[in-house]
Amino acid sequence: MSLIPSFFGGLRTNILDPISLDIWDPFDGKETPEAHIFKADLPGLKKEEVKVEVEEGRILQISGERSKEQEDKNDKWHRIERSIGKFLRKFRLPENAKMDQAKASMENGVLTVTVPKKEEKKPEVKNIDISG
Repeated sequence: MSLIPSFFGGLRTNILDPISLDIWDPFDGKETPEAHIFKADLPGLKKEEVKVEVEEGRILQISGERSKEQEDKNDKWHRIERSIGKFLRKFRLPENAKMDQAKASMENGVLTVTVPKKEEKKPEVKNIDISG
């Protein structure tokens, strides 16, 4: 357990997991008239380390794993430090999401997932003439 306190009184459970932070959520969801858009700040991760999947037809799952090794050595000592962290976030999407047309891109450490919406069927309105 980390000893880094949050502003809300708790302690972070895992400093390497961007999902577990109490004061900052790296995932941002937006809805436009045309699509559902999800953005995730994933600094230092490559697109090969991130998975975007659809589960059970309507559940968007974003996961990844970070593995880092740092080695320092000189004439007197040799130190190797390893850190590993995983994250997973799931979003249940409404029935109007076109999951088969979902697209993901990653640029400058920001993952963007766009899921288009199905067009809403407008109710058919028929005018009725008034006689008399």
